[in-house]
Parts: sequence; structure tokens; C-alpha cells
Amino acid sequence: MANLNRFIEHTLLKQDAVKEDFIKLFEEAKEYEFLGVCINPCYVKFAKDYLKDSGVKIVTVVGFPLGANKTEVKAFEASQAVQDGADEIDMVINVTELKNKNFDFVRNDIKKVKEACKDKPLKVILETDLLSQNEIKKACELCTEAKADFVKTSTGFVKNGVGAKAEDVELMYKTVSPYGLKVKASGGVRNRADAIKMLESGADRIGTSSGVKIVTE
Repeated sequence: MANLNRFIEHTLLKQDAVKEDFIKLFEEAKEYEFLGVCINPCYVKFAKDYLKDSGVKIVTVVGFPLGANKTEVKAFEASQAVQDGADEIDMVINVTELKNKNFDFVRNDIKKVKEACKDKPLKVILETDLLSQNEIKKACELCTEAKADFVKTSTGFVKNGVGAKAEDVELMYKTVSPYGLKVKASGGVRNRADAIKMLESGADRIGTSSGVKIVTE
């Protein structure tokens, strides 16, 4: 598949990453012309300055990795990230409230973060490893109602989790694509075959820390 690099958000979300790790990430993103980098919020300003004029998007995460922050905190975090220079926001859904069938809460949680993003795209991380197929479908419907821009599979932080699965990506795509939303596959996408499988299943983005391996295999 040509231009695979243009679907990749080169990702570094490790707790123990140091400055040199981020510089390596940014240099790789420029060298391989990845679509974007995905980093934690406190590094957005650094990334924006380092990658200025490169065309590489700055993507950051909100309510990460558990999604259990109060809505007001998630909204503030998103607003601050945009102010710092983030081009896109990836928020984690409140899995507990989804499983509690507190759908109004979940919808409002997404809606408030979307409002805080202003004109920047919002991706909603569903954490598919923790959800049934019916819950994935319902979460996608709530994201559609809340006017999100993408649904995303995983944080990659669930212990013993698989991450992105083709059947989940396909279900997400079929649920949201009629409404103009797109799908980001993230978590466990570690080689070229995995990445292509996700795109063929309906993904429009790939979030991975293995971007260089994927494009050079």
C-alpha cells in the first residue's frame, strides 16, 4: 500500500520517556513524513515548537489513560492543549458510565470536550478491549450524537489487552461512517501487515509507536 506513512500518528506516551526520546520521535516523524505525532499534553508546546513548519500534526490525549476524570477536568485539559498548540485531541471515554448505561453522562462528557476543542478534531478512545460488541456499537452511536470526529479503538494501556482488532474496527466503521465520522486504530499495531489490515477494515488513521518499522518493512 502506497503512502502508508500518511495514515500514521507516530506515538510516544510512555511515562518514563525523556527529552531525547521525544526528539528522536520528532525527527523520525519529519524523516518519514508521518501524518502526526501523538504525545502527552505537557509536551505539546515543545512539540509545536520543534515541528513548526514541518507539516506534522500535533496530537495529544485527554483523560488518559482511564477516562475517569470529571467532565470539567477533561474539557479544561482539551482547552489547554489547544491553547498550547495541539492540532487534534484524543479523549478517553468514561468506560464505567458506559457500562452503567448512563448514556446521557457519556454523551455529555464527549460533547463538552468537543466544545472545548473548538475547531480542532476530536477522537474518542473507546477502549475496545473492555467492551462487548454491543457496547462498542452504542459508544459509537454516542460519539456520533456528541459530534465527535473520530472513534478510536484503544489506549494501549489495558493490562493483557489486545488493542485494535480488525473486527472491532469494521464494526466501528460501519456504525459511524454514514454520519461522516472516521476510525483510528491504535494499540498493538506493530507491523506493516497489521497496519494494512486495519486500513482495509475501515480505519483512516493508525496510532502506533512502530511507525518506522511499519513503513520500512
